[in-house]
Amino acid sequence: MRPATLIVAAALLTATACSSSSSPAAAPAGPGTAPASAAATTDAPKTAPAKDATAVLATLVAAVKTAKQGTVVTEATDGNHLLGRPGQYTSKVTFTDSRVKADDVMSNDPTDVGFGGSVEVFANAEDAKRRADYIQAIVKSLPAMMEYDYAHGPVVVRVSKLLTPSQAAEFDKAAAAFG
Repeated sequence: MRPATLIVAAALLTATACSSSSSPAAAPAGPGTAPASAAATTDAPKTAPAKDATAVLATLVAAVKTAKQGTVVTEATDGNHLLGRPGQYTSKVTFTDSRVKADDVMSNDPTDVGFGGSVEVFANAEDAKRRADYIQAIVKSLPAMMEYDYAHGPVVVRVSKLLTPSQAAEFDKAAAAFG
């Protein structure tokens, strides 16, 4: 590939992974506080399989009292243009967290992960893990896009970097029920 083609390809990959999840340009977390890996696990009991992102979010909101449902993403409003595509999420919903100060979020897009996060549900666990790994690969090279990503079964929970590692872990623990 020619260098110009590589640059365009890299830009497109970055836009696809993060177009609806831009975060403020701030320094990444300090040593020992990097976002959890996509494969984080806990010993929480398992529940029924995830059917859609709204149902999963209801479980998270019940466990994390500072979270509140945001926007249900549709084919028409999906900034990533992934909803329903082969190997991509079958449903997605955003959430806000009252511990995130709106003034700290550098986006005006209410679907931005920076305001709290999002839940993406996939047809299977492999697709979910692939998505979480992909996002983490992107954010490692772009610290301004940092976020916490947790894959549990067919569910990916994306959490704002504006929450502390302990606060983000609350979402990971609640999502463990899905796989």
